Amino acid sequence: MPPEIDTLALVLLVLAGLTAGWVDAVVGGGGLVQLPALLLMPGLTPLQALATNKVGSIMGTSTSALTYYRRVGPDLRTAAPMAIAAFLAAVGGAAVASRIPAAAFTPIILVACVSVGAWTLARPALGRTTALRWEGRRHVAAALGLGLLIGAYDGVLGPGTGSFLVIALVGVLGYAFLPASAIAKIVNFATNLGALAFFVPHGAVVWPLGLVVGTANLVGAYIGARMAVARGSAFVRVIFVLVVGALVIRLAWQTADQYWI
Repeated sequence: MPPEIDTLALVLLVLAGLTAGWVDAVVGGGGLVQLPALLLMPGLTPLQALATNKVGSIMGTSTSALTYYRRVGPDLRTAAPMAIAAFLAAVGGAAVASRIPAAAFTPIILVACVSVGAWTLARPALGRTTALRWEGRRHVAAALGLGLLIGAYDGVLGPGTGSFLVIALVGVLGYAFLPASAIAKIVNFATNLGALAFFVPHGAVVWPLGLVVGTANLVGAYIGARMAVARGSAFVRVIFVLVVGALVIRLAWQTADQYWI
């Protein structure tokens, strides 16, 4: 453990990991809590925080993915090609993470989140039941494209990836919220693994912190996944709207700070 990190900072990091694991398991977006907590740890560079965040996230997503797999049975025809594409894109995204400023993405993501949040609120029936828009090759092609796009984003930045996956699976492919969240966990596991495939050999991970936050994330993920399965798509939809709202507020704050004169 880095010597400059005190007990209070560790306690706050554990709480952030628990919260992030729960949020990620239900609908994604736990990085909105976990990554900022790591960025506040003294002595960590932004790249180390990003890499260490992936350790915590992959421990949580592996737990929630397994829970969903046993209890929901996610559609592997979608999850498998999407996860493979996302893994490869995340490796490439991580390779350029230190070269692309996060501020370049913020305004675009903000507009997308506002649009998605408004669209979800305006359509109460959205995501209640699964009604796939395509079958066969067109469905696989769409899943591959979405996996590439979101996987690259997760490699470069990360926060909100789980929510973006749910957005894509519900809004583009036509899944209900609960099966979309189940598939998203498998794909998110792949994106975390892809990013770590780059970060670990380059020594960017601070392992003691990663294991601490990862253990907390794992516990939160187990609780969140079981709660989501028990309460169904309506519950996941409510949490989704709240998380997207939080993402919009955070991105709006970042954008205002960036252009404030």
